[in-house]
Order: sequence, then structure tokens, then C-alpha cells
Amino acid sequence: MTPGPRPSAHLLVVDDVEMNRDMLSRRLRSRGYTVSLADSGYAALERIAEGGLDAVLLDVMMPGLTGLDVLREVRKTISASQLPVIMATARDQSEDIVEALKLGANDYVTKPLDFPVVLARLETHLQLKRSQEEIRSLAQQLEVRNQFIRKTFGRYLSDEVVEQILETPAGLSLGGERRRLTILMADLRGFTALSEGTPPETVVHILNRYLGIMARVISEHRGTIDEFIGDAILALFGAPIAGEDDELRACLCAIRMQLAMSEVNRLNEEEGLPRLQMGIALNTGEVVVGNIGSETRSKYGVVGSHVNLTGRIESLTVGGQILMSEETRLSLGGTAEVGWSQEISAKGFRDPISVHELVGLGPPHGLRLPGVVEILEPLSDPLPVSFVVLHEKHSTSPPQEGLVVALSTEAAEIRSEGLPHAFSDVRLRMAGPEGPGSGADAYGKVLPWQTPQPESFRLRFTSLPASMALAFRRLPRAAAT
Repeated sequence: MTPGPRPSAHLLVVDDVEMNRDMLSRRLRSRGYTVSLADSGYAALERIAEGGLDAVLLDVMMPGLTGLDVLREVRKTISASQLPVIMATARDQSEDIVEALKLGANDYVTKPLDFPVVLARLETHLQLKRSQEEIRSLAQQLEVRNQFIRKTFGRYLSDEVVEQILETPAGLSLGGERRRLTILMADLRGFTALSEGTPPETVVHILNRYLGIMARVISEHRGTIDEFIGDAILALFGAPIAGEDDELRACLCAIRMQLAMSEVNRLNEEEGLPRLQMGIALNTGEVVVGNIGSETRSKYGVVGSHVNLTGRIESLTVGGQILMSEETRLSLGGTAEVGWSQEISAKGFRDPISVHELVGLGPPHGLRLPGVVEILEPLSDPLPVSFVVLHEKHSTSPPQEGLVVALSTEAAEIRSEGLPHAFSDVRLRMAGPEGPGSGADAYGKVLPWQTPQPESFRLRFTSLPASMALAFRRLPRAAAT
């Protein structure tokens, strides 16, 4: 037995002869079709305009408006895939058949009608219509999925990477994989102290400008922004799409991010807002990367010891600086221009870690950071100061006393009996209301190189209040010798 059509199939039978309409409609209804009737071309157009039809059986020869005229009007707005039209014509009207097919008819049957043939051709075109509707539905679902991916990743990835994700059938599946990639971590220096004395809306404005410009640079270098953590940025090079030059692109990106800080600060200064400084760390290693979370909430992320190591290296940076791990330096071959190198002990890592200051990339890139010129001017009268060593923003030792013996706009040299370790974070407190700085606190990081005096250390300011900076500029300098 030939399977019947779907109950929802709604047909229109168009014929100016009542007997033909009645006979065909009864036989079609007996097969489970819903049938509407039209006795003229005009009535057919009105019914078609109402919608809800799945197919049309259309007689060619009708007075007034012929079947060909009806077909011509229908195809102006409704395609053959949306509404199949099967023409009924006499056996000797081959020219009508050709014309009908040219006008967009899906098929034809000849009179007198052979009902099994009519039924077979009708069901064939209904099935094609259903298949095309399913394809359109799948295409719409795919577009919804693609829009979701673009919305999810588009703000953090380049267009090229997003398109590659769209081509991956399992692009949104949960789970991860081990992969070697280069991690970039950037953070503003002294932003916490700056935000404490700044209106919240101004803080958000400053932060959004900074993050927007940095996100643009990362996207230009095909990096993946894993997340923004306050004023910190975590970006990946080599995931979700790996490249042969991941390490190089990460380094180029880091340098151009530092260079882009001039744009951030120019815009800030135009609005009377403070200047910002950023430190960047680069590290290369194997991590687990993928969609992490649950079926209801997940994010594309990265986990592993190398993420922690990148954070440790980033904590060593000062404003305007890029530090990279030994693995990243080795992967660049002789391209990287290194300032200084030093072994450090990092929390959570048993062996010492080698870190290197990235100051530029040689030919063919020819890209270099401007650098900070550390020209400290000796003070004629050393400035008393107390300082404490900080660990994760908390004091870990009692206050120590010292003397600021030399200053610049970026750094200071301090003489003290107790010398903090290189890369230590310290909080400085100057004299009270009667003295320089009016009791304000400054923050700095101890630099790793030796000073001319054995009982002194040099630090780079990470946060210097405006009142203290003004007081420093007014301090008398020692006469040149």
C-alpha cells in the first residue's frame, strides 16, 4: 500500500470544469489531503494569496486568466520550492508544457488524468518541499548557533579565528585538550591605589578605554582574550587555533600593547585623567585548554601550572616592561632583543625560574620599546622615609627606616640597613603634613640590579600620588660635581 501523505498537506485544485474539480478533490481527500477548490484563475490567485497551501494542481486552459497567467503571477513572489505547482494540460499541448516549465512549474500531468501518476508526482514534490523546509530550518538553526559563537567569541577573537571555530562541528563541546601555547598576562601598575581616590564612573571610563585599545591590539595579532580580571588581561596565542608563529605573534603583540599605551595616556591627558603604566608577562608551555564548566554555563579557558607561572612573572614587572620566560625566549631563536636576565624563585615552583626582559624584536620586525631612562638626581638633603615589604598587597615585615638619596620621575634610590630582595613590592611613607608628600603613601618595586652604594637599593614607582610627585620635584638637588 502506498503510504498516505502527511495530514497537514493542503492542496489547491484549480479547474473551470466542476466535474473535474469534484472528481479530483474527492479522490485526493480519500488519500488524506486537505483540498481547497478554485473555478477560475482569479479565484486561484485570491486563494494562493491567503497562504497555507502546500501544492497547487493548476489547469492550463481556463477562460479569462489562464493557468499560465496564474503561474506567471505566482512566481513573481513565491518560489518553486515554497509552493510546488503541477500543471494539467492536454496531451497535444507540448508548447504549453515547455512554457509552463520556463515560467517555474515544478511538473505537469496530461489529461485525461491518470490518478496514480498525479498522486505519485504530487507526493514527490510535497516530499521535496518538506525536505527543503527542513534544510531551511537547519540553516536557520545553524545561523543561530553561528550568531551565538560570534556573540560569545567575537569581542575577544579576531574574525579569522571566529570563522575557523564556525567551521569546527564540535566548536562548543565541553572538554579540553593538552596544548602548547604562549600565554600573555598584562596588568596596570598602581591601578588599585589610583581607583581608591577616583569616582567609580571615572574608574570604569579609564578601564574601558584601556581594555578596548588593548583588545584591539590582541585581536590584530590573532590572540584569544581568555578573560579580563579587573585591570588585568589574560590572552592566549595558540588556542583555539594553533599557528606556527604563536610565540612570535605573542611577543609582537606585547610590544605593540606597550607602544599603544601612549594612545591610552594621550586620551587620558586630554580629559585631565591620570597616566597609566602596564606590565606584561609572556610564558610558553603545555596547558589544558577548552570549554570549561557545565552544560548550563561554560567558558573557553585555560588551566595548568604555566598559567600560574605567567602570573608570577607578571608580578615582577614594572610599568612599561615586558618579561618573558626562558621557554619563550628559546622559541624565538635569535629574534628577541633582551635587556637583562635573572633567575628568580617563584611560589609553587621548586626550581629557580629564568626571566628575561624583552626590549625588542630584531630584523625583519625592527620593533623596540622606547625604554625608561633611569637618570636619578642626587638630593642635597636625603629625605627620611619608612617602608614595608608587601606580599600580595599585605605587609610581611615591620617598617624599616631609610633615606631617599636620589630621585627621578620614575624611580628612587634608598639607603637603608635592611635591603629588600629584588622584585619585592614596597610601600613608602614620607613625612607628615609639615614635610614632603604630606604623609601620603607611594608604592614601588625593587629593581634587580646593583646600586653604586652597597647599602642602598633602587626601586621603580608603581604608584606615586600627585602630591608626592609635586613635593619630589621641589626637593633641592645636589650640585653637580
